[in-house]
Amino acid sequence: MKIAVDAMGGDYGPAVVVEGAIAACREFGASVILVGDRAAIEREVARLGAEHLPVEIRHASQVVGMAESPAQALRRKRDSSLRVAAQLVKDGEAAAFVSAGNTGAAMAIAMFVIGVLPGVDRPAIAAVLPNLRRFTVLLDVGANVDPKPWHLLQFAVMGHVYARDLLGYDNPRVGLLSVGEEEGKGNELTKEAYEQLK
Repeated sequence: MKIAVDAMGGDYGPAVVVEGAIAACREFGASVILVGDRAAIEREVARLGAEHLPVEIRHASQVVGMAESPAQALRRKRDSSLRVAAQLVKDGEAAAFVSAGNTGAAMAIAMFVIGVLPGVDRPAIAAVLPNLRRFTVLLDVGANVDPKPWHLLQFAVMGHVYARDLLGYDNPRVGLLSVGEEEGKGNELTKEAYEQLK
């Protein structure tokens, strides 16, 4: 599985991002496509002595800033490392893309370039957390400020599919995080979402 990496994203890209991608190649056998300023990426790969690893480089001439508006990044930065990485997924050259950069821009670009699953209105950010037995998929952890109850239902479906297809769980259990375990607990959003999840 190839992963496209926005090498220019984050506060310390490309140095720290390339170092992390190279570590993933060495420790986990990952295959990556580093996207961004080719010369800067090549310097980092050489500094790390990683020319022999399964690392491709795709040049992108623009960078999305951390404070840049997602709409502006989408309209004005057509050759950004973030957008090129998303396009690699759309074109089937990568299975996923990751970025330590501007979260809002990453979500907007992913939605515009890659799209969402049928029946899903908006993307969510997932975190995979260890539990006592294996792992828990928690979402949304930051993409949506004001979701509606049906969005929480969609997030539940996405989490279920992730746990089933990527983590190999036979019958993933879905839960709703609230202030208590009783059915009547929580705010209106939680109560309405709970009714839809039953």
